[in-house]
Amino acid sequence: MPLAPDDSPGFLLWHTTLRWQRTMAATLGPLDLTHPQFVLLASLWWLEGQDVRPNQLTLANHAGMDVKTASQVLRRLEAKSLLVRATDPTDTRAKLLHITDTGARLAAEAIEAVEAADTTFFATTPDRPALLAALRHLSTGNDA
Repeated sequence: MPLAPDDSPGFLLWHTTLRWQRTMAATLGPLDLTHPQFVLLASLWWLEGQDVRPNQLTLANHAGMDVKTASQVLRRLEAKSLLVRATDPTDTRAKLLHITDTGARLAAEAIEAVEAADTTFFATTPDRPALLAALRHLSTGNDA
């Protein structure tokens, strides 16, 4: 007999993800950002704060996004003047990325808004450290 939906971790994760995505869309909409745009912009902002000037592949890997999707999203962010892409002088196939001042201000504002939304969304979680540990474990793909 299959599990009841309320006993299925995958089903519950799916519904939780949908609720969380709606929360993120509502949080980022007023900032004129989609969630993928936010993830890439915030990741670029963070990497540059660590003195890393990433190319598109490095940023896509850091964000956990496929390169083609990341490239499309980065073009939109560039059109909004939130970042600049430049050909890497050591590899003309690669694009180096740099966040603009406007992009850095928006990234900081968006990160603050997303963190506040996360705090509210997860506020009723009974054991936040256990949730974080489980999510870290699942996100790394360590099934053992």
